[in-house]
Amino acid sequence: MSRKVRKAVTLLGAMLAGTTAVIGAAGAAHAAPAKAGKTTKPTAQRCVTDAKLVPSCGVLWGAAAGGFTSAPRDAELKKWEQLSGRTASIFHTYHKGDEVFPTKSEIAMTSDPAKPRVLLVNWKVAYGSTWAKVAKGEQDARIDKFAQRVKSTYGDKKFFLVLNHEPENDVIARKGSGMEAKDFKAMYRHTIARLEAQGVDNAINVMAYMGNEKWMAQSWWNDLYPGDDVVDWIGLDSYVSAEKGYYHYGQFADLLDRKAKGGKGQGGLGWYDWAVKNHPSKPIMIAEWGVYHRIGQPVDKTAGYNSVLPELAKRPGIKAIVYFDTKHDDEGNRDISIDSTKKNLAAFRTLAANPIFNVKIA
Repeated sequence: MSRKVRKAVTLLGAMLAGTTAVIGAAGAAHAAPAKAGKTTKPTAQRCVTDAKLVPSCGVLWGAAAGGFTSAPRDAELKKWEQLSGRTASIFHTYHKGDEVFPTKSEIAMTSDPAKPRVLLVNWKVAYGSTWAKVAKGEQDARIDKFAQRVKSTYGDKKFFLVLNHEPENDVIARKGSGMEAKDFKAMYRHTIARLEAQGVDNAINVMAYMGNEKWMAQSWWNDLYPGDDVVDWIGLDSYVSAEKGYYHYGQFADLLDRKAKGGKGQGGLGWYDWAVKNHPSKPIMIAEWGVYHRIGQPVDKTAGYNSVLPELAKRPGIKAIVYFDTKHDDEGNRDISIDSTKKNLAAFRTLAANPIFNVKIA
């Protein structure tokens, strides 16, 4: 089925599901906050995913576990699911360059009838090269090999595909660098077009932003977006600290509402409002999120976890949240795990148990 036809089907499905009605102009007041523990009442109907994996109601629940370790991601996710008390409907993994994927473990994890999961894979296509070179076709062989693997090992099973998550952090804003924001856009469009030409029509494309204030203030920030015709979901990777006075201290709303500082960036809007104003037809995925404290200095994360449900009730554009769990981040000083204390784990398990996350993967 062509992208044009699939897009039409998806838009019709969204209208029937009433999803477009929840997105309004940016800057408009959010709906009245829900009381803690309240949801959008997904239990009143059967929540299922559509052709673009958008749930008819409720919110998809996912995770990446064992981050920045050498432990197998599938084993770590299974442990995390037992710890949190809920199967992760989204299994988030990461690959770069010529790495062979979907791997056997990824295929197995997303083929388990007892625990249905969808693969969310991040691929740095330009690894060892540049975005501009990918856009010029210099990595077409790499793209074609991936396309053939998907068709031969994954069939028509749907999966989320992120191309180079958090591209803001990789931009080299120098003419001719091959890593300018416009080069990212060209790389993204070329890769998707190449995959579709090779018959890959089961990838659901996600554009995953870093959402950091300093990057959103850059003059090139808006040049990153590949276009609504090749993007299916808008994603955000963002975190908050549980330590008062520490970097990005706050709750779930704070990671959604960050805005540019010292520049125009996204027009003065918070990230969520920017997304729903500029891309109203696109569901939003919080593709990475977490609450952290400094390693060895455990702090109560309960307020952060308790703040999630009220925000989901106020922000119906969010259709998926994916936790990134690790005992230490890439800088080695932040603990984003859900079980850094017994109290933190108890609060997270309460969040995970909410029926808003009861979504059937169709």
